[in-house]
Amino acid sequence: MKKHKDEQTLVLVKPDGVQRSLIGEVVKRIERTGLKLVGLKMLVSSEEHAKKHYMLEPTWLKNVGEKSISAYEAQGKNPPYDDPLEAGKVILEKLVKYIKSGPVIAMVWQGAHAVSVARKIVGGTEPRTSDVGTIRGDFVIDSYDLADTDERSVRNLVHASGTPEEAEREIKHWFEKEEIIAYRLVQEQILYDVNLDGILE
Repeated sequence: MKKHKDEQTLVLVKPDGVQRSLIGEVVKRIERTGLKLVGLKMLVSSEEHAKKHYMLEPTWLKNVGEKSISAYEAQGKNPPYDDPLEAGKVILEKLVKYIKSGPVIAMVWQGAHAVSVARKIVGGTEPRTSDVGTIRGDFVIDSYDLADTDERSVRNLVHASGTPEEAEREIKHWFEKEEIIAYRLVQEQILYDVNLDGILE
């Protein structure tokens, strides 16, 4: 069984984040929490690879379609699709086009509560309603309304795994086992040592 400090999560700096030179900002914000970077690479995703990323969860199409329909109804609008699967397919097509449009930075971060900490730093899916202090809230002005008007995906700079189970699937999809490095950081003694008895000589 993995220890808490060994939890890992996948973070992607999407093509718009790369184009806006925000790679360092994303790394800095996650790194300063105490999470450890254990995998890092740049690549351009193929259509097949991008599609598989979203389809790693078998019920993803239906779930994302239902969320989309509910969001339209909550705003008092008529959803463009009644069938969640049909809505999901349209959303998938837009997301795949977005994620494969340019270079992506793929990262694996490790540490206690890695998944929830990274998600907190990244912020909510829609930048406009994402909290100030989050990456999306601070650096993007995009919204569902703008994306719908332009018939495209919301551009929100970063992806972060939603659950430890999702992270495990996504990491295996983006990284080979040997691309993830096991090493020790000095700061881990401060974060995880029970008695802090390794400081004074």
